[in-house]
Amino acid sequence: MPVERVLLCAPRGFCAGVEMAIKALSWMVRAFEPPVYCYHEIVHNKRVVERFVDQGVVFVDDIADVPDGRPIMLSAHGSAPEVVAAANERGSYVVDAVCPLVTKVHHEVKVRAKKGYRIIYIGHDGHEEAVGTMAVAPSSISRVESVAEIAALPDFEEPTALLAQTTLSHRDWSEVAEAAKERFPDLWQPGRSDLCFATTNRQQALTAIASSCDALVVIGSANSSNTNALASLARESGCRRVLRVDGPEELPDDLDGIVGVTAGASAAEDVVAAVIKQLAPRNGVDEIRITEEDEYFPPPRNLRELLAAIDVIATLGLGGSVPDRPDLNDRQIDASDVLVALD
Repeated sequence: MPVERVLLCAPRGFCAGVEMAIKALSWMVRAFEPPVYCYHEIVHNKRVVERFVDQGVVFVDDIADVPDGRPIMLSAHGSAPEVVAAANERGSYVVDAVCPLVTKVHHEVKVRAKKGYRIIYIGHDGHEEAVGTMAVAPSSISRVESVAEIAALPDFEEPTALLAQTTLSHRDWSEVAEAAKERFPDLWQPGRSDLCFATTNRQQALTAIASSCDALVVIGSANSSNTNALASLARESGCRRVLRVDGPEELPDDLDGIVGVTAGASAAEDVVAAVIKQLAPRNGVDEIRITEEDEYFPPPRNLRELLAAIDVIATLGLGGSVPDRPDLNDRQIDASDVLVALD
């Protein structure tokens, strides 16, 4: 299926939160005898989840399904406070891999609720991030995801605040946010947007190439909110053919011309490479970069402490000098490489 040329979006693929979560679960797999349990999918990507299942990770949707005394990882999407409490009570070792950007929204919910606000939360019904966020102060939140739902809200007596699911597309968020501000003129909003910078960057990169493409391939799973937002944006940007795929085996045989390629925030770079190999562009690949991303989220503190302790024990066991051992430099490790090493 050789196509004429590939326009490759940058940034694409793993965001800082996904990088942190995947590396954290990988270290859990190495540190503990299987099985390691994970509450919900660590990220919304079929291939990433399958790789961890092959390493003995068991994904559950209820902490009660975890046998007492097993290590537990909580997913990047954020968990309800009662889930975190249940995990700490049940697990021998618990690592919360929640994305710091989601933690920021949880904190905003907690603060606004304590101040007596009615929180209008823009988020997708049933999405794990939305479920976990709303559980922080369920009696104070009204979830919406359309202009019509804003119009249907009652006239609240308390002051109102507007917060959002981090993985929304800017278009979806802005339309509903404008309607909320018109309906509630004194609406409080955080000084810094709740929308994930990585989601926004990937959407802007896609917009930069969409009108130049005969087809556009979005790599990511069907349950990934930011991946679906990319596919929708590609269609709205005028690309006549948009394909969402988990991997190269899902590509059709009739692609030709100029094909754009991007990847959702939970899709690994080795899958991007496999898709490009399958497309086999006759005139090569042009990477279109709209910005650099250097954000880094370190592993949760208790996991850092565990890794440091294991490193000390290993150094002593090999007869090395603990003070002279090199520092563990997580920032220089790429999560895509970590996944390949798991295989």
